[in-house]
Amino acid sequence: MAKNSNGSVSIRLRDPKFVVRVILGVLLAANLIAAGLLEFPPGGSPEALARQAASLNTQIVSRRAALEQTRQHALSVSEGREEGDKFIEQYFMPVRTYAGTITSELQRAAAAAKIKPKGTELHVQPIEGSDTLGMVAITANYEGQYADLLKFVHSIDQSPLLLIIESLNAAPQPDSKELTVSMKMDAFVRETDGE
Repeated sequence: MAKNSNGSVSIRLRDPKFVVRVILGVLLAANLIAAGLLEFPPGGSPEALARQAASLNTQIVSRRAALEQTRQHALSVSEGREEGDKFIEQYFMPVRTYAGTITSELQRAAAAAKIKPKGTELHVQPIEGSDTLGMVAITANYEGQYADLLKFVHSIDQSPLLLIIESLNAAPQPDSKELTVSMKMDAFVRETDGE
């Protein structure tokens, strides 16, 4: 290399030794890069890539199974919610009409069983954890014969309302075949839209 008069370095491209050295240097650098790529290929060796692909395939299979299981759980939850809503709609009375509905059902059952009603009390209590559902505590008193009482209990059991007999106390009346009956029952109410 020689300096021109303006101070810059000029390369002697006409010197064959210099050109050969440059070409050999470029070839050496290219060979080193190629050897490095062969030894350490981008992304890893074929064996490492095969292991990584197998691991990814295993993860895909397990995640698909987990996704399918999650879908099944979501479907079960949805079906359970729908069934619960249907149950509440069918067996929980609207809070506005529960008193008349329960009273008329108990009167119907008593008339069918031929026992005499002696008073009924209804008290609504909220169900813990719900803002829209309540339980009705029913205390009812009757007089009638044992066979009629059995018919009455059967009629309550077959009622389209969800009436649960919590307790039943029967005591004989003196000098009579009649029984004095005191029953505690539960029913359920729901608030509907706009209530």
